[in-house]
Amino acid sequence: MTNLPHPSSEQEIIDIVANQRKFFKTGATKSYESRIENLSKLKAALIHYEAELHEALKQDLGKPEFEAYLSETGFTQHDISSTMKRLKSWMKPKRTLTSLLTQPGSSKLYYAPLGVNLIIAPYNYPINLTFSPLVAAIAAGNTAVIKTSEMTPNCSAIIRKLITETFPPEYIAYVEGEIPETTLLLQQKFDHIFFTGSPQVGSIIMSAAAKQLTPVTLELGGKSPCIVHKDAKLDIAVKRIVNGKFLNAGQTCIAPDYVLVHESIKEAFLAKLKARIIYVYGEEASQSPDFARIVNDNHFQRISGLIDADKVWVGGQTDAATHFIAPTVLRDVTLEDKVMSEEIFGPLLPVLEYKQLSDVYAVVDQLPQHPLACYIYSESVEVQQEIIGTVQFGGGCINDCIMHIANHYLPFGGVGESGIGAYHGIHGFECFSHKKAILKSATFMDIPLVYAPYKDKIKFLRKLLK
Repeated sequence: MTNLPHPSSEQEIIDIVANQRKFFKTGATKSYESRIENLSKLKAALIHYEAELHEALKQDLGKPEFEAYLSETGFTQHDISSTMKRLKSWMKPKRTLTSLLTQPGSSKLYYAPLGVNLIIAPYNYPINLTFSPLVAAIAAGNTAVIKTSEMTPNCSAIIRKLITETFPPEYIAYVEGEIPETTLLLQQKFDHIFFTGSPQVGSIIMSAAAKQLTPVTLELGGKSPCIVHKDAKLDIAVKRIVNGKFLNAGQTCIAPDYVLVHESIKEAFLAKLKARIIYVYGEEASQSPDFARIVNDNHFQRISGLIDADKVWVGGQTDAATHFIAPTVLRDVTLEDKVMSEEIFGPLLPVLEYKQLSDVYAVVDQLPQHPLACYIYSESVEVQQEIIGTVQFGGGCINDCIMHIANHYLPFGGVGESGIGAYHGIHGFECFSHKKAILKSATFMDIPLVYAPYKDKIKFLRKLLK
């Protein structure tokens, strides 16, 4: 295991934030040319360190190289390329309509960088969830301080090396350490905090930010349902659910947390689900080169404790020495089962049945927070639209699973307890920008209506404001 360098001291953290604020005020981050140059540097650095990052992901999470490239390094490189192609258009002021009361004039929105940002990344996708927000921050013309998770020390060591070799600390800085250093960071005055992690920690982040009146973007989680209706194409549904659930050994915030399957197709669904898991990962998933591991012993013990041996349909095997938990399906689950009491964040898939859609809504409503995602498998447009309109969730897919995150044209984020704010593509650019609303009034004429004295003017104002 890689040992991280010494934790950052309080004075080092204070100096980093102060120097970034001073650098931001020079305006050096704001030009289109500067943003493109630094995005290019970041992409080149990611390519240069790709092999080391993949090895670190293997050491920390057991990630197969394909998953590492698909969901981490390749994903981020594509994000940078897509951002660079569109950045000039995003930066242009956007014309809006101008009300009758403010005529003659014109109105525009100007995108201004927020300033000094703090980005706190989680352990499950340490490359993607560090650099995708950073891409947006750079594109919007900001500086940023990066804090990664202590649970993935090998990845953190490479991220630190990449950042410190690529950027000066007054522009992009990496802070070492664990909870004490994060606490120190949260005591500083930032212009924006971007956090990805659990709702519990998100609450702590938001509370600390409130003391400084610092705006936050919180990308959190929740128990995301996967609804398999009686008219679903089961072969496709099962293939996509297995892929979305067991990617990264289930340590994905938008993975389906549980399946609600219509009672008329439950047995067929379960049979196909079992066959698909065995086909993908083999009879002994511990020998599969395509299956990741749980990040540490604490999470291994927590997830293992959610397995009810009497309800295991497939899987259930564990190995504490290697943090292996097999792809596991639990059948005939109810809301009283322990596995339904918290977000699983691991390779366990509880299956519940329902008779009618009202049963689905009752289950979702009884769980403690709004889902981050929702997945609907049905060929009925009416069913699809009813679920979308009834269940409150961040985002999702119809007849697919987790793939909405791969579309940079869609905003990614939660609602309520599953998150505040959204990013990706232009939505990430806007997340790290302030929209300045500017009215430009003409001077070739001056309408006296709004000026005092007001005598006899109100009747005209009433007509105008109808």
